Amino acid sequence: MRVRNVIGGIAALGAAGLAYAHLETKLFTLRRATVPVLPAGEPDLRVLHISDLHLTPTQERKIAWVRSLAELKPDLVVDTGDNMAHPDVLGPLLGALEPLLESAPGAFVMGSNDYYAPTPKNPARYLLPDARLPQRDPVQLPADRLAGELRVAGWKDLTNRRDIVVADGRRIDLVGVDDPHLDFDEFPAGPPADTDAGLRLGVTHAPYRRVLDAMHGDGVDAILAGHTHGGQLCLPGYGALVTNCDLDRRRASGLHGWPGPRPDEAGGNGSTWLHVSAGAGTSPYAPVRFACPPEATLLTFTAR
Repeated sequence: MRVRNVIGGIAALGAAGLAYAHLETKLFTLRRATVPVLPAGEPDLRVLHISDLHLTPTQERKIAWVRSLAELKPDLVVDTGDNMAHPDVLGPLLGALEPLLESAPGAFVMGSNDYYAPTPKNPARYLLPDARLPQRDPVQLPADRLAGELRVAGWKDLTNRRDIVVADGRRIDLVGVDDPHLDFDEFPAGPPADTDAGLRLGVTHAPYRRVLDAMHGDGVDAILAGHTHGGQLCLPGYGALVTNCDLDRRRASGLHGWPGPRPDEAGGNGSTWLHVSAGAGTSPYAPVRFACPPEATLLTFTAR
């Protein structure tokens, strides 16, 4: 009887944990962080970083939350990909992004789940050094149409290219790559688009070390990335179990330095600021998060 009670207790605890992990996917959170990289005397610049929405057409609560982010009135929006999780989601996604597209300049890159629909996976694969599997006849998602709509709205497409965006009357130099998780990345050759810009940003979906090293070597002031879901399932006091790329676990989400330790306020130790968003969604085949709520981040870039 005692063994049966123990087993029953464990089962009940597991069920409760699973129920909470499903609930947490709807606990949308706004993070805030300050990045001291602007030249002395420059006023603050507010950048909204969104990532990994993994939207499906029926996620009305998530759509309403994304729409509400326009109330923050950011100076710039950066979208680091994996917006879609269903072949018929382009209309609802554009509806979610509409207030931001109409009110703020932006820049974007694509992730694997902008090109291909998610598929069921064995969760244990994420514990391997490389969890990727070759996809056979993947379901195509409307990435080209999404990119076209974002470009028409004035957002800068950073798919293996450089560009300049004007935000709050200031020119910002940008460099980005296509999704490294699919090995689509080709770092743009040549000099920065604007060597005199007061802020230079690198943008990628998946924060693979080769891309972070290239952007650090290119001299960007900060790098914005997504993909990791912050680990998605985290242990309190331990953090992320995996990052689904070759980035170390302690940088699975939040603001850090690359390479090496977090830079000091002056950024004078050779590191570049790196912000990894834990993202706002999950695969529809794994609709759980634990100790890692869905998020967007309002980054305040301030003077050194």
